[in-house]
Formats: sequence, structure tokens, C-alpha cells
Amino acid sequence: MKDYQKINVITGWAMFVVSLVVYLLTLEPTASFWDCGEFIASSYKLEVPHPPGAPFFLLIGRMFSMLASDVDQVAYWVNVLSALSAAFTILFLFWSVTHLAKKVVKVEEGEDNTFQTILVMGAGVVAALTCTFSDSFWFSAVEAEVYAMSSFFTAFVFWAILKWENIEDESFGNKWLILIAYMMGLSIGVHLLNLVAIPALGLIYYFKKNEEVTTPGIIKTLVISGAIIILILIGVIPGLPSIAASFEIFFVNSLGLPFYSGIVFFGLLFVGALVAAIIYSIKKQNAVLNTALLAFAFVLIGYSSYSVVLVRSNYNPPIDENDPENILTFVSYLKREQYGNRPLFKGPYFTASSPKTKKGATVYMKGENKYVVKDYKIEYDYNPKDLTILPRMYSTQPSHIQRYRQYAELGENEKPGMFDNIRFMWRYQIKKMYLRYFMWNFSGRESDEKEANAEFLGPLWTEMPSSIENNKGRNIYYGIPLILGLIGAFFQFRKDMKNFAVTGLLFFLTGLALVLYLNSPPSEPRERDYIYAGSYYVFTFWVGFGVLGLFEFLGALFKNNKVVAAGISVVLSMAIPTIMVAENWDDHDRSDRYFSVEAAKNYLDSCAPNAILFTGGDNDTFPLWYAQEVEGHRTDVRVIVLSYFNTDWYINQMMRDAYESKAVPFTLTSKNYIQGGFNDAVLVTDQTEDYINTPVFLEALKREAKQLQLQASSWSTYNTIPGRNMFLNVDAEKVKSMGIVPDSMEILDRMAWRIKGRALEKKDLAIVDIIATNNWERPIYFNTTSLSQVNIDISRYAVLEGLTYRLLPIRSNSRNVVSTDVMYDNMMNNFHWKGLQDSTVYYSEDYRNFALNHRASFSTLSDALIAEGKYDKARDILLKCVEVIPDASIPYDNFNVAQIGNLLEVGEEEVARNIADITAKRAEETLIYLEEYEIESPREKQLSYIVLSELTNAFKSAGDNETAKKYDEMLKSYLR
Repeated sequence: MKDYQKINVITGWAMFVVSLVVYLLTLEPTASFWDCGEFIASSYKLEVPHPPGAPFFLLIGRMFSMLASDVDQVAYWVNVLSALSAAFTILFLFWSVTHLAKKVVKVEEGEDNTFQTILVMGAGVVAALTCTFSDSFWFSAVEAEVYAMSSFFTAFVFWAILKWENIEDESFGNKWLILIAYMMGLSIGVHLLNLVAIPALGLIYYFKKNEEVTTPGIIKTLVISGAIIILILIGVIPGLPSIAASFEIFFVNSLGLPFYSGIVFFGLLFVGALVAAIIYSIKKQNAVLNTALLAFAFVLIGYSSYSVVLVRSNYNPPIDENDPENILTFVSYLKREQYGNRPLFKGPYFTASSPKTKKGATVYMKGENKYVVKDYKIEYDYNPKDLTILPRMYSTQPSHIQRYRQYAELGENEKPGMFDNIRFMWRYQIKKMYLRYFMWNFSGRESDEKEANAEFLGPLWTEMPSSIENNKGRNIYYGIPLILGLIGAFFQFRKDMKNFAVTGLLFFLTGLALVLYLNSPPSEPRERDYIYAGSYYVFTFWVGFGVLGLFEFLGALFKNNKVVAAGISVVLSMAIPTIMVAENWDDHDRSDRYFSVEAAKNYLDSCAPNAILFTGGDNDTFPLWYAQEVEGHRTDVRVIVLSYFNTDWYINQMMRDAYESKAVPFTLTSKNYIQGGFNDAVLVTDQTEDYINTPVFLEALKREAKQLQLQASSWSTYNTIPGRNMFLNVDAEKVKSMGIVPDSMEILDRMAWRIKGRALEKKDLAIVDIIATNNWERPIYFNTTSLSQVNIDISRYAVLEGLTYRLLPIRSNSRNVVSTDVMYDNMMNNFHWKGLQDSTVYYSEDYRNFALNHRASFSTLSDALIAEGKYDKARDILLKCVEVIPDASIPYDNFNVAQIGNLLEVGEEEVARNIADITAKRAEETLIYLEEYEIESPREKQLSYIVLSELTNAFKSAGDNETAKKYDEMLKSYLR
């Protein structure tokens, strides 16, 4: 095989085609949960997603969305962007591995290199396919998230620096360095993860430019590389806009010049200085300086994709997070200020005494003709005894404190020390939040449930319960990819120390270094394995090198036939991607899965026309945004996200029309809700237990009544409320005439509620404002998440009408008030169930949980219908539940068990017994498994006990004592 280069190119493109076909076959056809709905909607209409944004991703996503023939195809085509990005990542990964492997195997162009070519191509193919089929990488490749494109940029710049390494012509080589800089700049508009590759690129540069490698030289290279990261991460991304903002404030406020004059002056000054420096480098014939300046300029050109954020925000699109329409809000957006900061090098323990506060930097806002003071940042001054270096346990949230104590093995009142700090870092941040994910990708995964452990061999001879055995997310690779990767790492270490240092550094920077930098809190709303995909990408290099290590061993057995040894090495190693694709296909195949968007439509369709709907988290918000923004579904409903409702920019957006939804009614004005104003929190002073008239109180806040104001510090004043009981008068006759309250419910002429905490947060005040000002003109709804997050006890006025609760002025002593006729019509006729009956579709835990929410609503409605004596409708609802959410798609759960009593009561004994048999068998299998193998799993054990107990009670209530006795004896046998 003399034509090595041609084989290398063709095989690389073959890997691209294989990976692309796999990703297209398993692509999700619509918007997945989490950020995908937000990114697809923002791509389709070039809106402004959560900070710090991803403008380049959105621009390319917009281009792909234009390929859609209809709006319901938009999500598919934006998802294709991720598939294509991931396939290109595999292409450049392959060429990177073959480049490095060729150095070890010594392939000579024009010579007979048959066994060498087989080995190098085999190493590249095994590495490429291992990455293609790895858990986390495949996950990101089939949904509209930024991580696949971010991986592409990392793979490209690493391949490009290897390409540069082979170029002898310095002038031509410098053009490649400038290309790398440009790609780095573009990657800023996708995700900042790409920047951590810079030190590894720096090492390659150093090794090429210096024949003699020294420790001081390596240290100097790493310091310079770190400085470049800091320059871009701090000096360029937020730094340049921050300096421009300072110029702008000075020019407008001090010199009296028009708005934007300072920005224009700084822009001209900066560009002029950069151009002058480039001209100077040309005149002086300084190639290094010229290349560095041009590279910097091209980083800025790539970074300029962020101008899209400013342009689009000024058009006030419906999704306009942080409202970054001027230089001041743009800087806040880039710095992700709404998320707060995590201490990195020095900070407090969670047991730190309350710090002293002092006035920090001034926060400005754009006024009528100058920039005015809006607020002051708060700086915290802790007791030095409460501070530590490398703080890991810093959060004061009660749930976090409990987890800190658990992982660090601290007593109830015990204060942590440095040893406890390091122990938490190892046990949680490194072991649980990185090594566990790493093992998922190269050893195996217990299941797809949150906080699932990694598996090595798995219980090969253990009889597992069907709930575990049939979990498609249970993937066992027997540790083979891990073992071959370790062999490959050791082989590269022995044979090519320089490039091992490069790959090892990149592996560290994209893995453990990120763990240290991110400083994760002790609990997360979702698994974060996708963050560290860069380190899994690097480890697949070593899996590929494992082929060479295997050949070295087999070469001793086949001394006279290296071609055979090479072939056997490749064939044996191909077992790894074969096992991985066989194990991972079923839980990475998202084709025909629609329920994320179907559930979102069901939330919207639970609302009456022109409604206001409060939501809580990402998964009950972003799919709704997608449904409205892209598919145009129920754009009359105004979705309000409570987690954003503590900000003035979001409240201001609610005061604007959006599609068919008119502005949300408020009594208070934008000025009253301004950040840093009197109403950031309305403090409860507990001076009275009397009930406070809500409209009167709102009017007092609106006119900024001095009697309510309390000066908390020299720079901050808060409004107060004298008591925690509030009331709102209701025009009962008007409400009755509107026909919004079922006839069976009593309409009150006065609603009352109590403030739960020490203050009304801004979001709570805004909700009270809307309730009072709306005067029942528009329906107001809450989903379960948002209802639990409101700090006023209005749940007794919440009436379930589907998946959402409508706020109505009714008298009720129950926590589950149901408008049975409305809810029956919604669930039987208006809800969407596309694909949910297809048992071949894979539903991950997120999807299963949303299906369980629907089952819970079916159960609640059937209870209410039976209580009202509507047995026919109850039967319809119970059978509908089994029909649209069958066990084959979403395994029966405790909500189905809870329905058994109702099924027996409406005469559906056969269905009831079928559910009972299935759930009892699974409960017994779980209890046997936990007991036989002495597995500690209190939650699973408790759920199994509940199933058997519920079955006993259901059949006993139905008069079937024999069946009840069977389940009761089963329960008692395990309780004993």
C-alpha cells in the first residue's frame, strides 16, 4: 500500500458518512427537553436565549431552519446541524489520530507500508467509531444543543495545529495559525469550552519551534497559553465591551455628547491602534508579531457574531433574555451576572458567619438623555477565619448544606476544614460528577435514571428485576474500551512522549481542570456529562492507540507476518465500537419521539383562551416556547417563567404585547419594578395580624409612600408590609356572570392569603399585582412547579383543569379541586399523544416523568368524577389513560396502582387485575433483588412496599378478600 495519503482521506470521509448516517437515523424529530426548545426557537427567529448566548450557533441554526418545508420540520433541521457538526468532529478526530499514529508506526510515502497502513487506519477507525458511539457524544449529536458544534471546533483546531506542524514553509504555516485563531473566535459564539484547548496547541507550537525541550520552556509555554485564555476569556469577551461602556458613560455623562458617541470613539480608537500595530509589524518585518496581531484580529472577527445579540434585542423579540439592547446590559449578559458567581481560588465555607456588606461598583442604566445610577453591586466582607483556599463547600442553600455534610461526613453542627473541603471535592465533584460520567462512556452505565452509577462488568450471572434488565439505558461494555484506552495511553507514553504530553494535557484541561473551574454545587437539576465530552473525545485517541499496543503484543506471536498481526489487532479492537453501538443504539435512538412537544401543547391546551400561565423550570418552559414560537401553537397564552420574574427586564417584557397575547395587566409601573429600587423585596415587619387590602397596598407602593420605606443601608431602601395577611375583594356577581366557576363551587366575595416567608420577593409582588389588577378578565394558571414556588398560599384557590391549575375565587377545603367537565374535555379531546403508544420508541427518564404527570392528572380526575357519581366518565378517563400511555411504552407506576381501586369501582376488573399482576410482579422482583444481593436502596424498597400495600387496600375495598390477602402476605413476607 504505497498510496497512504489517498487511503487516509477516503477512510476519514468514510467515518464521516458512517457517523452522519447513524446520527440522522437516530435524530430527534422535534425539540428535546432542557435547552433545545429555547435554542430552536431562538434560531428560527433569531431571538436572544439565556446568557451568555450562542449567536454563531443561532445564525447557522437559522440557515438550517430555512430548509424546513413546514414549521413542524424546523426542529428536525436544526437538530441536523448538531448531527452534521458531530460527524465533522469524527472526521477531524480520525485524521488527528492517524497523524499521531503515523509518527509512531513510521509510515513512509512511496514505500510498501501495508501493515503500517492497516495499523494506522485501524487505530483511526477504532478511535472514530468509539467516539461516534460513546454515550455522551451521541447524546449531544442528535439534539439542538451547542455541545456538538463546540466539539467540532475543538476537533478542527486540534487537527489544524497538527496540520500546521507538518508545514515547512513558515509563511504558509502562519496562515494556518491565523485560521486557527479565526475558528477560536467563531467558537466563542457557540461555547467557551473550545478555549481550554489553547495550552495543548501551545505545546505543539513549542515542540516544533524548539528541538531541545526543557522544563523551563514548557512552563513558559503553558504560562503564555494560560495568559492567552485569560486575555480572551476576560480581556476580550466581557473586557472590550466593558471598556467601551466606560467610554460611553464618560462621553455622555461628563462631556454631554449623544448616546453611542463613546462606543464609536472607542471602536475607532481600538481598531485604529490594532491596524497601526499590524502596519508596524509589517514595516519591521516582524513575522511573529504580525502573525500574533493578525491572529488577534481574526479572533475579534469571529467574536463579532455577538453583534447579532445587540441587533436582535433592540427589536424586542418575545425571547429576549436579559434585554441586552445597549452596551451596559450587553456586558451584564456576557458576564452571566444573573447567575451569580462561584468562588474559585478563595472563598467562604457554608458555615461562615453573616458577612459585612459594603457598596460595590455602580450599576448604570440608560436614561432619557444620559446614563443614570440604577443600583450598586454588593460586596461581602467575610471573617478571615471563615475563608479557605480552593473553596468547594460554599453554598448556603439548606439542601446544599445537607449534601455537603453527607459527602464530607460532617456532624450536624460540625464546622468544615480543609480536609473536609478536599474530601467533598474528591467524593462529589471529581468522583461523582466526572469519573462516574467518564466510566459511563468507557465502562458501562447502570441505567438512564438520574444519579445512576457506572458499571464495569455488571452482574453477569445475576438475575435482575425486569425494571432494571429492561431499562434501555443500561449499557454494559465490560470495561473493554477503558482497558484498551489505558493500554493506548501507556503505549503513546512509551513511544511518543511529546505527543502524549499534548494529548494528556488536553485530556486534563477538558476534564479535571473543568471540574475544578466549574466548582459544581452538591446537587444539579440534570446530569452534566455532556460538559466533559472533550475529555472523552481525547480518550478515544488512546483507544485508537490501543490497537498499536495490541499489535506490539501480537507482533511477538506473528514475527514473520506483520500484516496478519496488524489485521488481527484491528479486528479484535473493532469489538469495542461493535459492543458500544449494540448497547447504546436503543437508548440513543430518538427517532419518532415527540412527547416533549406534545406535553408542552397539553400544558398550553389546559388553559382557556387569552390565559396567563406561570411556569417554573426549564422543562416546563422551553418546550412551550418552542411550541409557540416555531409551530405557532396557542400564541394567545402568555407564558411567564417564575425564575425570571424576579428581574425588572422580564417584568417589562410582560408589559408588552406578544402575538395574540395582550400586555399583562399591572398596577405598578416599570419604575416600581426597577432593579435596585424599593421593591426588590418587600419586607414583612409583622406589626399586625390584620388583613391588608391588596389594591390599597399596591397603590401605596406605586406612589412610593414614605411610611412603607425602610432604609437598609446608606445606599439601599426597601418597602415593607406591616403584616403577612392580605385580602382581595371579589365582585362575585361579575365572576358568576362570566361562567368561569363550575356550578358546584361556591364563589367567594373575598380572597385571602398569607405571605409564607420573611418578604415578598419581586416575583411574588408581581403575581399579587397581576391577580389584583386583572380582576378576572384573563384566566390565570399555574403549573405544579410554579404553584409550589410562590411565596403566598393561594393553592386553595387553584382548580385543576388538565395539567394546570386555574386561579378562581372559590371556597374549598381540599388541595385537589377539579373542574371535572373542563378537565374531562381537555384530556379526552384536546390533548396530544403522538407516538406515545409506539413501544419501539425510547423514552428517557425526563419523558417518563412527564408521562407520569399526565397519569397523575388522569388519577386525580377519575377520583373527582367518581366522587361526583359520574362513573361512565370515570371509566372513559381510566381507559384513556391505559390506552394513550400504555405499559409497553411507559411502564406502569404508582399512579396506575392508585387507579386500580377506581377501575374496580367502575367495573373494569380485567384491566385492574392486569395492572395489579404486572406491578406486583415487578415489586416482588425488586425486593428479591435488593434482599438477595444486600443492595441498599431505601427509595426502591419503599416504592415496592407501597405498590403491594396499595394493591391490598384496593382489592380489600372492592370486597375481593382473597386477592387482597395474596398481596398482603407478599408484603408481610418482605417486611419480615
